[in-house]
Amino acid sequence: MEALNLIIKIKERRDHLRKSERKVADFVLEHAQSVLGMRIVDVAAGAKVSEPTVVRFCHALDVDGFQAFKLQLAQHLGASSNYSQFSVDDSDTVADLSHKVFDSTIGSLLTIRDELDPVALEQAIAAINQAKRVEFYGFGASGSVASDAQHKFFRLQLSSAAYIDPHIQHMSAISLSAQDVVVAISQSGRTKALIQSVELALDAGAIVIGLAPQDTPLSKLSSIPIFVNMEEDLQVFTPVSSRIAHLLVIDVLAMGVARLRKDLLKDYLKRINKSLKVLRTPKADLTG
Repeated sequence: MEALNLIIKIKERRDHLRKSERKVADFVLEHAQSVLGMRIVDVAAGAKVSEPTVVRFCHALDVDGFQAFKLQLAQHLGASSNYSQFSVDDSDTVADLSHKVFDSTIGSLLTIRDELDPVALEQAIAAINQAKRVEFYGFGASGSVASDAQHKFFRLQLSSAAYIDPHIQHMSAISLSAQDVVVAISQSGRTKALIQSVELALDAGAIVIGLAPQDTPLSKLSSIPIFVNMEEDLQVFTPVSSRIAHLLVIDVLAMGVARLRKDLLKDYLKRINKSLKVLRTPKADLTG
């Protein structure tokens, strides 16, 4: 995943670089596509530093030289350049809108995928699997994610509930124990009522898994933070990619728990599927 994380790595390490190396970082971030066709002398001139500084900048990113850096940069841009944020134009056709919405969402999901911390995911899966009770908290669009999560984990024979009302969240949080887990979901990580519910759950001894952007009040409070770093543009034409990202993270957690419980669930899921058949209309017979 190193190639796909290169731009993220530059942003994360920028403030820890030497002053001259930060100039290279800023130049690369501003002219990433152009850097692919540049020589080291061109980058040095553009950033107004020496060529050895450019090499030190590459080493600071754990990259072995300028050519290797350009290769990783090309891989990153090749994977993400077609999935950038978009704006809607009055001349766009429905086909144009379809491509823009899908491409923007795909790009956002790829970024989230490559930022996820596998250690945090493993810890969250283990905590949920061992929990006596799992509760999902969220409001608005995150509330629909919480409801979807409750449905998924209910099928895994876990005692689960989803609460999207702040009063019920508070009352439920107070009743939790050290054997219970709360999964708090927030696109902003700053919703006051959700943070208050999380504080009550922590006071009760519960483990809190937070799905929220990094360095937000919710992620800082969480026992196991899972960073979903999505800057949501609130313009009317922008797709809510962060909700889809949260749904996918929930799927990852559910799959992880299901893998740990596969022996327990085998016969149970067969019985569920059999019971659901009576609720579905039979497929049409097209042979005659």
